[in-house]
Amino acid sequence: MTAIRHLRAADYPHMPWKNGTGSTLEIARNVGDGLDGFGWRLSIADVGESGAFSCFAGYQRIISVIEGAGMCLTVDGLPSRDLRALDAFAFSGGSAVDCRLLDGPIRDFNLIYSPARYHARLQWLRLDGEVQVFGSAPLWLVFALADGLAVRLEGEIVATLGRLDCLQVNSGSAALKELRLEGQGACALIELQPLA
Repeated sequence: MTAIRHLRAADYPHMPWKNGTGSTLEIARNVGDGLDGFGWRLSIADVGESGAFSCFAGYQRIISVIEGAGMCLTVDGLPSRDLRALDAFAFSGGSAVDCRLLDGPIRDFNLIYSPARYHARLQWLRLDGEVQVFGSAPLWLVFALADGLAVRLEGEIVATLGRLDCLQVNSGSAALKELRLEGQGACALIELQPLA
């Protein structure tokens, strides 16, 4: 049976960064309540100044700027392209990472997951009406950047998301599913497939 959770931005708990220099709004995770041990975790971080990122050895990270001018990351000594709004960038959580803000503070959106335990896919969808998506991952997460995102699963409306809300859809099944997203603005669609 499909389990659906509407996670509201007002309820996200604050979690300290591992390096102690800031805090994160934690959207969702699969297990645990500390800074390690989870298989996957979604979060939002406010970055007020350039500096080093926390280390998450054994994890993969996908990060996107959702507010502000952007940033450039130096990963194990190699600079990234300039990362602007909704430009997803993947890197190893165990890498040495420094962030340089391009023009003032930013807010970013993070997926951190264990590649030994999950296959993950993240995509940003820019909406101007309705988008139809098919997939077979047993766990989907939909993160809204604007108010009023209507989510339909197999033709039935399951939630209307506010700004920065997230919908977690856990079917536990690899059967093909239809998701329809209707609204304006942008949203992230994350698909997570547990590995045997």
